[in-house]
Amino acid sequence: MSERQTAASIGGRLRQLRTGSGRSLRSVAEAVGISSSALSQIETGIMQPSVNRLVELVSVLGVPVSAIFEDSDVLRPVSVDGGEVSEPIPGVVVQGGQAEMTLGQGVIYRRLTPTRIDGVDFFETVYPPLTTSSVDGAMLVHEGYEVGRVLSGTLLFEFSEGSVQLGPGEALSFWATRPHRVVNESPDVSACAIWLTLRNWREGADREDTEVG
Repeated sequence: MSERQTAASIGGRLRQLRTGSGRSLRSVAEAVGISSSALSQIETGIMQPSVNRLVELVSVLGVPVSAIFEDSDVLRPVSVDGGEVSEPIPGVVVQGGQAEMTLGQGVIYRRLTPTRIDGVDFFETVYPPLTTSSVDGAMLVHEGYEVGRVLSGTLLFEFSEGSVQLGPGEALSFWATRPHRVVNESPDVSACAIWLTLRNWREGADREDTEVG
């Protein structure tokens, strides 16, 4: 399937989520700081959202990133026997194949859970050479607590106060309310990381901030 078709599927799902929430194109666009025209281009598949933009959009709509994987043929997990998600034993959910989507600059998101888990997003991300989570340099801020571990390559994690570079096997965690951006500075090597986002955590509530660095 082409990148254009994949972008159209992601955009179509975003449109379903927006209309289902009762939000207008203009109100969502204003909430994330883009024009209605730009959001329309994302929803129709003309423009692929960056990682930052996708997270901003689903946050405004009040749904997790994993919601993008649902009700969209191109994003459904497909197994070798034609199945999708099954429950062979009561309470045991099995996923055949892998659900993934390609965002701006070719950044790949793969959901690592077979079904949506309330309050949790668990993903694998692949950043091609010289790609970032935000093409315009903007940093992302959203609710929850982030935990990430680099599996291969090297990633630079930029914050307002500075940056942290991690290689294979290294990990970090931080409150997602801290402005952040992910960058692969390598001109020829892709970087892969796994991410756990705990969306229901609130900074300063009943948990101590245990972030690294």
